[in-house]
Amino acid sequence: MRLSRFHLATVKEVPADAEIISHKLMLRAGMIRKLASGIYTWSPLGLRVLRRVEAIVREEMNRAGAIELLMPSIQPQELWEETGRWQKFGGQLLKIKDRKQAGYCYGPTHEEVVTDFARHELKSYKQLPVNFYQIQTKFRDEIRPRFGIMRAREFLMKDAYSFHVDADSLAVEYRNMYDTYTRIFTRLGLRFRAVDADTGAIGGSASHEFHVLADSGEDAIAFSSGSDYAANVEKAEALAPTGERPAAQATMESIDTPTQKTIDELTAFLGVAAAQCIKTIIVRGNQGLVALCVRGDHEINEIKAARLDELPGESVLADEAEIEGAIGCKPGFIGPVGLPDSIPIIVDRDAALLADFVCGANAGGKHLRGVNWERDARSTRIADLRKVVEGDAAPDGTGTLSIARGIEVGHVFQLGSKYAEALDATVLDDQGKARIMSMGCYGIGVSRIVAAAIEQNNDEAGILWPEAMAPWQVVICPINMAASAAVRDEAERLYNELTGRGIEVALDDRGLRPGSMFADAELIGIPHRIVIGDRGLAAGTYEYRRRGEAENQSLSRDELLALFA
Repeated sequence: MRLSRFHLATVKEVPADAEIISHKLMLRAGMIRKLASGIYTWSPLGLRVLRRVEAIVREEMNRAGAIELLMPSIQPQELWEETGRWQKFGGQLLKIKDRKQAGYCYGPTHEEVVTDFARHELKSYKQLPVNFYQIQTKFRDEIRPRFGIMRAREFLMKDAYSFHVDADSLAVEYRNMYDTYTRIFTRLGLRFRAVDADTGAIGGSASHEFHVLADSGEDAIAFSSGSDYAANVEKAEALAPTGERPAAQATMESIDTPTQKTIDELTAFLGVAAAQCIKTIIVRGNQGLVALCVRGDHEINEIKAARLDELPGESVLADEAEIEGAIGCKPGFIGPVGLPDSIPIIVDRDAALLADFVCGANAGGKHLRGVNWERDARSTRIADLRKVVEGDAAPDGTGTLSIARGIEVGHVFQLGSKYAEALDATVLDDQGKARIMSMGCYGIGVSRIVAAAIEQNNDEAGILWPEAMAPWQVVICPINMAASAAVRDEAERLYNELTGRGIEVALDDRGLRPGSMFADAELIGIPHRIVIGDRGLAAGTYEYRRRGEAENQSLSRDELLALFA
């Protein structure tokens, strides 16, 4: 590609609305341009990278035996009502009406559509297993789109759906997709980790997330120092501590804490450790309010809490009016002592081992010290309620947990029969009886991978693309080619030779000064730079530098071409 004929529009200034490095660099490199909140145009440069990712995803999905199709992005309301998700999916579902006032949505995912396709196309167990996939635009109406394409409302996704006659067949394909994702992210040159995950709104019996490791990642990943165990912190179990609860030593007493509502304020005021305090959170349960108790140095895991039998499948904080009406006290001073019998008290495993602890007194401006379970405070039951932290014992019993940040770029689910049952998607089994199919669901955020790769691979000069994702592998920078026929001819000759070898080459024939050419090449992250000048030609050498390295190399033509053999 001759850059004089390509739309390359880099800028030096960091855009004011860009918060993370991938957003800044994608705008500076001219890869994307904002159209509306969370909606972006991909420039020719950005699209080259996006298509490279898409090609690897497609190649590996085909290799794995999946079959590509393309489903409508606009989906009818009645189909979503069959599964009950028209209301349950929430505000992210963009609902629209046509001229006849019929309801539709812009697809955020395609479980309904693909299951409808399968129930009409698949009739016999002999057609199974089968895995259909597409690479297509999705839309989710995020409350606060941010971070550029990392959390955009419109995005490109590869979603696949497999159909099976039984759970054993589903498990086999699930492993196939797990291995396929591993190959995809390995080929893309990314440092990643597959982690055990919660199934979330999609549902199902098992799932794994694939995370690109980056300090800017929104998700926290827990992994073991002694094994391959890894899980999203939302999923990772906090094992019950060993040992017995110490015997009570202190007498419970009330203390004035007029303005100390938070754990940090309380510990500083009383001079006690956060680990010796109890935090009580009041949430809405199935039959009224529920109290959740954790140690002061721990955080409630909302995903774990949502699974409690006492809660309706989600963890929603009670509002101030509800709490004050039921307990007679505003949040900030709530504790387990003397709560009404109508409120179940569920205590985290670590919190249950505390003795002589500090907690709210259920009275404004007061806390209690020297509190003990059973003697002073009741508990309905003990459960795993908290997020794991660095140094916790690994759930598989090997080593301790470390916490890293990750960007989720892929997710695989064993859906089971959830959608097939709702849409009555059956096939005839080998006995001629109708059987509900089992399903798997496998998603990759194709556009999100681009941003995640930048978050993981950048420096002060710009992007450091893994070679498989770069818009071009090589850039040729001729110095003053307009005034030197020798430089111009050699640039053309080298460009044609490398292109003939199947290498993607950018020839910077825009006539820019060397500093501007080099700055653009580094900003957009081209892995290999070759500089051709009169002085080098006279010496029979080319100036070569690999992106990210500090020094240039002077190479002969043979040495240079050997790099791209």
